[in-house]
Amino acid sequence: MARLYDLATSEKIRSGKDLLALDTNVLLRYLTRDDLEMAVTARGLLNSLTPQEPGFICREVILEVVWVLERSYKMPRRRTAAVLERLLLARDLVIEAADDIATAIPDYRRGEIDFSDVIILAAARRAQTRVLYTFDRKLARQEGAELLKAR
Repeated sequence: MARLYDLATSEKIRSGKDLLALDTNVLLRYLTRDDLEMAVTARGLLNSLTPQEPGFICREVILEVVWVLERSYKMPRRRTAAVLERLLLARDLVIEAADDIATAIPDYRRGEIDFSDVIILAAARRAQTRVLYTFDRKLARQEGAELLKAR
């Protein structure tokens, strides 16, 4: 499983100086191979990563990757969820909020709410909040969330 790196709790496996951060477009070129030249370059970079010099993927990159795979590539949720699971299993990647992402994948796969919403709900649960208030009716149907009604 990817090593956990949680900025909120400062539980760091290693110093940030040991990490090589990856932007959304690098990860997408690696995953989709939609631009051959960039895909080869991205693959070279990711193949050079090691557990001693891993790649860092922040939670915002994960959110953007899911959004692009769904919207631009029309990738089904089950396949996108499988991509996320493979990223979490990579020993040469450090993924911010990996626990939240792992916890969110089953809810996302079921298709009831968007991935960004399941991540928000997972973060609220991790923080042990009493409730997550939302105007989003779909999100409000999830355990731990409640619909905030406009007055």
